[in-house]
Amino acid sequence: QVQLVESGGGLVQAGGSLRLSCAASGRSLSRYAMGWFRQAPGQEREFVAAISRSAGSIYYASPVKGRFIISRDNAKNTVYLQMNSLKPEDTAVYYCAAALGSSDYTGRLPSEYDYWGQGTQVTVSS
Repeated sequence: QVQLVESGGGLVQAGGSLRLSCAASGRSLSRYAMGWFRQAPGQEREFVAAISRSAGSIYYASPVKGRFIISRDNAKNTVYLQMNSLKPEDTAVYYCAAALGSSDYTGRLPSEYDYWGQGTQVTVSS
């Protein structure tokens, strides 16, 4: 199985940027479609972005489209989430997740993912 560790979270002012990283160990990340999800206090975990194994398919949730960019470096076994123009409503714990699938598969539901990281807190102040 694969182990995932997120990093890069923190406190940032509205309008600022952060880059989250998700480092994988145990197995090659190239075997997995990857996704980012977030969960704010009292709310359900929601989809943020997903990228297929080949990076040929990428999807974003509407609230982050045009502001966030998901990417992957299979050689470094790492997935990234570049977050720009951050808003207070982006405040949440951000999780990366891995899903086995075909080369162009992406998932947008938490139930479609097999492995999860522990999460990293992102706080955006107004």
